[in-house]
Amino acid sequence: MRWILVILVCIMVLMTCVPWLSRFGLGRLPGDINFRVFGRRISIPLASTLLIFLLFFLIGKFL
Repeated sequence: MRWILVILVCIMVLMTCVPWLSRFGLGRLPGDINFRVFGRRISIPLASTLLIFLLFFLIGKFL
């Protein structure tokens, strides 16, 4: 249950940072969902969240 909450928090943080992170290619990976509804751009960065989670996991494991 704790991991689900961590992943949801990561998704929420990543969704707010998508405009800044899109310069580095995050938010546009094959697995990130982007669509428009009523003229608003909705982004659900699933693959980017997993990539960042794995990065933090590896950093934590080796520290």
